Amino acid sequence: MSPGGTGKRSGISVRLRAAREMAGLSQSQVAELMHLHRPTITEIEAGRRKVASDELSKFADLYQVSVNWLLDDEHAESGELDPRVQLAARELGKLAPTDLDRILALIKAVKGVTH
Repeated sequence: MSPGGTGKRSGISVRLRAAREMAGLSQSQVAELMHLHRPTITEIEAGRRKVASDELSKFADLYQVSVNWLLDDEHAESGELDPRVQLAARELGKLAPTDLDRILALIKAVKGVTH
């Protein structure tokens, strides 16, 4: 395998792990939901196992991220929102307006704290 291919697989594995963690799922939960064995998820996240295109699509759906984000390091650097921000936005969108106002006030307070 070419060095470029290894690097691409490594980038995908890092993103898959990050997306799983942001989704709040364990490797065991993902394995069960994807009908895979848990060691398979470990191998994928370690970059030791290739991800098939249909698996990549299932991961993206499960983690609520785009396949492009999972595949493309440059795309994320070009201005696409961090998936944590996307996840936070989705969750904030589910709140009642008064709760959202309270969260926004909390964010302002945290940003105002100097370290």
